[in-house]
Amino acid sequence: MKILHLDTNHPLLLEQLNAAGFQNVEDYSSSKPEVEAMIHGFDGIVIRSRFNIDRSFLDAASNLKFIARVGAGLESIDVPYAKSKGIQLFAAPEGNRNAVGEHTLGMLLSLMNKLNNADRSVRSGAWQREQHRGVELDGKVIGIIGYGNMGKAFARKLRGFDCEVIFHDILKDLSDENAVQVPLHELQQRAQVISLHTPWTEDTHAMIDRDFISNCQHPFWFINTARGKCVVTAHLVEALKQGAILGAGLDVLEYEKQSFESLFHSEEKPQAHKELMELDNVIMSPHVAGWTVESKRKLAQSLLEKILVNFKKK
Repeated sequence: MKILHLDTNHPLLLEQLNAAGFQNVEDYSSSKPEVEAMIHGFDGIVIRSRFNIDRSFLDAASNLKFIARVGAGLESIDVPYAKSKGIQLFAAPEGNRNAVGEHTLGMLLSLMNKLNNADRSVRSGAWQREQHRGVELDGKVIGIIGYGNMGKAFARKLRGFDCEVIFHDILKDLSDENAVQVPLHELQQRAQVISLHTPWTEDTHAMIDRDFISNCQHPFWFINTARGKCVVTAHLVEALKQGAILGAGLDVLEYEKQSFESLFHSEEKPQAHKELMELDNVIMSPHVAGWTVESKRKLAQSLLEKILVNFKKK
């Protein structure tokens, strides 16, 4: 089988696929039209988020048997159309779930303890102890929205804290030793921290908006390590200014490009983004929650195993 690698990855994936008898071609620079012109010659592709795999691409990929995405989600792929063509789809949420769980907890603790602001203050020569008094996580009710690989990983990280963990998910009967499943309205009534771990779908697009926030009983800390377009930035900024949201930790932003490799499609920055940048009760990172040294290897290993199980020569 011939595999086209469209994004760089941990070297173990290429090494092990070569050892298993696959023919691997690396192309990290050709445009989408250029790739479409040659994709008919490949049985599989490995991609991160370089461009969308849409109908035109899939129609050109007449011999494609699988798409392996180096990451957790498949939103950049027209999944129904790919499946209608008998193409197998592989993602690797197992590979970076621990990294996301750790990053989420790190953001929350940093935010609640004002560590970023305190660091900047001390570096400027100030020694303002009272202004940087933190809030403890112990005793809080933590609400997780989306209880898949990432949500469960975050819940596991919270076991060392004396807090109550509840979650909402569209699937039923997911409660475990780390968290209890509740309806969304109950989570909104009880949670003092809300952490988002959903994929980006029609149902989750812009789900954290003015109405969602107004239905929350308590002012809450908000963490988003999922997808930026699940949050309406203008409404988030409004809530942060009004105190309905106490602080926000954002690894993803509404204005990210689909590829996740850069922020804006143009130099003009939306007004809501400009206002977000000026808020002291916000910390941000550039979509790196699942982007650790260890997760890079784990993602490659997970995809490797799925490809070999399904396509290794007998």
